[in-house]
Amino acid sequence: MARRPARNVHDVRKPYHAMLEQEIGPDGILWDVATLFLVNRECPFRCLMCDLWKNTTEAAVDAADIVAQVEAGLAQTGPGRAVKLYNSGSWFDPKAVPIEAYEPVARLVAGFERVIVESHCAFLGERAEQFLILLRRYNPSVTLEVAIGLETVHPEVLARLNKRVTTADFVAAAGWLRMRGMALRSFVLLRPPFLTEDEGLEWAKRTIELAMSVGSTFTALIPVRGGNGAMDALRAAGDWAPPSLASLEAGLRHGLEETSRLPHQRITADVWDISLFSDAGDAESEAIIERVNRMNIEQK
Repeated sequence: MARRPARNVHDVRKPYHAMLEQEIGPDGILWDVATLFLVNRECPFRCLMCDLWKNTTEAAVDAADIVAQVEAGLAQTGPGRAVKLYNSGSWFDPKAVPIEAYEPVARLVAGFERVIVESHCAFLGERAEQFLILLRRYNPSVTLEVAIGLETVHPEVLARLNKRVTTADFVAAAGWLRMRGMALRSFVLLRPPFLTEDEGLEWAKRTIELAMSVGSTFTALIPVRGGNGAMDALRAAGDWAPPSLASLEAGLRHGLEETSRLPHQRITADVWDISLFSDAGDAESEAIIERVNRMNIEQK
C-alpha cells in the first residue's frame, strides 16, 4: 500500500464510468451490455496485482448513494440485455453494498435478462440468495451471474497474490452457484508476477481449462498491467513484465478451442488499454489486436 499513487476522487452519487458495450451472449448472439463501474469502498483483500482501488473510497458508501449511482449509470447507458454492476470489490460484501440497496437496485435492473456482479468466494452465501430472490421478484426469468477472480491455478503464485483463496475454494464456489441456479463468470490472469512469458501463457491455459471444467459460462482472460505501485516495483526487480500481445492471442485461441467442445461457454480477451501491450511492431501489433477483437465477437 505504501507504493501506491493517489486515489481518484469521485462523486458517490454517480458511477465513475458507465458504458454500453457489446459482448457475446449465452445464445451466441452479440448482446448490448450496460456496464456500470460504481464508486464504492475498497475491497478488503488488496490483491497484489489489483488497481481497482484507484477509484474506491476509504469510507463505506451509503445504500442511497449506491442506488443513485445505478440509476444515473442506467440513464447514461440506456437499455440492454445484460447489466454489469461492478463495485471494485464484492457485491455481497456487507461492508461494501448495504443490503438495503438490494431491493431498489433489483427494481432498477428489472428490464435486463442477465445481472452480473462480482464477488470473492468468501462472500457467497445468504446475501447472494437474497439478492437473487429480489431480482426474481421483479423479473422471474432473470439470470444472476457472479464473476469470480480465479486468477491462476498455479498454487505458489496464487498464494503470493494475497487473494487469500485457493483453487479448491473456487471449485467449491462454482458448485455452490450451480446448485442455486446462478451462472459463473471467471477472471483469468495472463502472466501474473513471478512467471516467465512462456510460463504465464501455459498457466493461463491451465486456468482457463479449470474454469470451464467446473461450468464457467463466461471466462475473461485479463493481461496483467502495471501502474498500481506494487507491480511496478516487481517489474523493476525483474519479477514481472507485461505479457505480450502474441501471448494474449494464443491464450484466447486456446480458450476458444476449449469452448468448441463445451456448449454454452464463452471466452474473451480483455482489450481494455490493449495498446499498452503493443510489442510486436506497429503493423503486427495492430493485426493481432484486430484478430483478438474479431475472435471476441465471433467466438472462433
